[in-house]
Amino acid sequence: MEAHALRLNPGDDLRGALDAALKQRGAEAAFVVSGIGSLLGARIRYAGVESAAVLEGDLEILTLSGTLSPDGAHLHISVSDAQGHVRGGHVAPGCTVRTTAEILIAWLPEWRFTREHDPATGYPELVPRAKP
Repeated sequence: MEAHALRLNPGDDLRGALDAALKQRGAEAAFVVSGIGSLLGARIRYAGVESAAVLEGDLEILTLSGTLSPDGAHLHISVSDAQGHVRGGHVAPGCTVRTTAEILIAWLPEWRFTREHDPATGYPELVPRAKP
């Protein structure tokens, strides 16, 4: 495992920047260990809901974690608004960094993550495989 700290800048799309970091590194497996920072609005998909909710205004990232693979990211986030109300769920495209996002990524160079259809869930699920 190799740890890497990543800082995102104002205007960056959180999910898009993490997908780009994986591609730029040429990696096939990584975990987002933690993330903090701020967003200028967010799109979060709640459990059991097909489409993402749109949250407007300034938000603080309280937690961010998940997996990165060439087949796509699976990220969870919790954010708070100016009144301290907390919401969380799946990160969808459209979470725009407001001032910064500080993210710790654990690269797994000896692994390959894929997402394959799981008939039990009906969704593409993580399949971790050690590289030969």
